[in-house]
Amino acid sequence: QVQLAESGGGLVQAGGSLRLSCAASGRTASNYAMGWFRQTPGKEREFVAAVNWSGYSTYYADSVKGRFTISRDNAQNMVFLQMNRLKPEDTAVYYCSADSTSPDNLRNGYVQAWGQGTQVTVSS
Repeated sequence: QVQLAESGGGLVQAGGSLRLSCAASGRTASNYAMGWFRQTPGKEREFVAAVNWSGYSTYYADSVKGRFTISRDNAQNMVFLQMNRLKPEDTAVYYCSADSTSPDNLRNGYVQAWGQGTQVTVSS
């Protein structure tokens, strides 16, 4: 089983940027599809982005396409979410996620491991 720990959240003005990081521990962490979800109070957790084990295939929610970029460094067992041109509606707790099957399954909610979440707040 892989364990995940996010960092990099914070407060930023609209139009600004943040980079979230996720450290994965476990012998086979580099074999997992990895992704990011976000959640605001009273709403369901929603898919943001996913990347396959090699880093060559990426998937994005329409709401973040063109603004967010997911990447991974398997040598360091790290996954990143670069968030540019942030909007107030991006405010949420962001969760790192992992699944041993595929990013397609992951973005449909088949998640085997979650991080503890990191708060991102975008002020208008």
